[in-house]
Amino acid sequence: MKAYHEMTKEELAEEIKVLRDKYHDFQALDLHLDMSRGKPCKEQLDLSMGMMDILNSDSDLICDDGTDCRNYGVLSGIEEAKVLLGDMMENNPDNIIIYGNSSLNVMFDTVSRAMTHGIMGNTPWCQLDKVKFLCPVPGYDRHFAITEYFGIEMINVPMTPEGPDMDIVEKLVAEDESIKGIWCVPKYSNPQGYSYSTNTVRRFAKLKPAASDFRIFWDNAYGIHHLYPDHHDHILEILAACKRAGNPDLVYKFSSTSKITFPGSGIAALATSRNNLEDIEKQLKIQTIGHDKVNQLRHSRFFGDIHGMVLHMHKHAAILRPKFQAVDQILEEQLGGLGIGEWTKPYGGYFVSFDSLPGCAKEIVSLCKKAGVVMTKAGATFPYGKDPQDSNIRIAPSYPPIDELKTAMRLFTLVVRLVSARKLYSEM
Repeated sequence: MKAYHEMTKEELAEEIKVLRDKYHDFQALDLHLDMSRGKPCKEQLDLSMGMMDILNSDSDLICDDGTDCRNYGVLSGIEEAKVLLGDMMENNPDNIIIYGNSSLNVMFDTVSRAMTHGIMGNTPWCQLDKVKFLCPVPGYDRHFAITEYFGIEMINVPMTPEGPDMDIVEKLVAEDESIKGIWCVPKYSNPQGYSYSTNTVRRFAKLKPAASDFRIFWDNAYGIHHLYPDHHDHILEILAACKRAGNPDLVYKFSSTSKITFPGSGIAALATSRNNLEDIEKQLKIQTIGHDKVNQLRHSRFFGDIHGMVLHMHKHAAILRPKFQAVDQILEEQLGGLGIGEWTKPYGGYFVSFDSLPGCAKEIVSLCKKAGVVMTKAGATFPYGKDPQDSNIRIAPSYPPIDELKTAMRLFTLVVRLVSARKLYSEM
């Protein structure tokens, strides 16, 4: 089909009429499909059901070092869990704290602690006139929600296929002492699926921030979430890079098993320098006597070691891969060559990022919803929910059954064509 920009006004009018009729046909189907969040599907959750049989009333709940997991204590987590997540995160177990079920909770606590008590002796952020955060965009809406909740000013930094625009990052953090952090999803980023290049990670490690309490919030949410057995993105390990660069305290690295086992009942971790750990533990020992060690033991025994976890992730990939392939195939079949949209083709993670013509995203999402398919809210991938171009839409293929996903994507591409044709027609 001819690219929409090359169509005459009459051709666009006819295209709009045909697309409008097809849209009404979709509305008549009375669909109720949800693609709004990157949730694991039932088949993925079923992969971890064996974990429920690992421990029972006859189980030995004593760790290798003699710790009784039923009792109080072990503030930073049992050694078996530290080793398992240390291998997953590519970090020394001695540099890790094991938390509860949610890395988002750990990130919230980390920002909250900086607000009320400061970082390593620095002035608490709540006592400062202005606190700012850098936000690579498009990015993860829940990151932005945390900083917005605390009244922190968020500054957009464009993402590239190699990571955030480091020229902008380096300049801003060096010049402005009120900039205290940056949100990062360094591997299979949310929503584009980009992985930071080695050069980008090295430039992060060598940052010279004006603020001594500036920290990189490194959310390695998709570290082992590959889609293809023969293609894995690899990124430089950030803590080691920071140490080599003489910036050992620069980064907080977060991860969890949320999309590995059960999202509501996994284990989370923070890896960072010894200085940062000691600072965090001052608060942590007041907040809790220790997190759920029984769950930590359950995870450790279920996987055995990192090799067991990797094999487990191969099973996840086998479920997810056909869904991502279906999304790309339908986008290419329905929109390829029309000049009205671009999308990413990630090798891992949970999302596909779609960019429509400027000014179309909100209407596309709205029309999909009216026909029974709920997408992530347009603008969600930007701070304050404000996409300056109104073009980015996050596609989350993981949750729906593949037949429903294909139906949803056919509706989505139809709506993209309808909204784009209307826009170009109105501009003639």
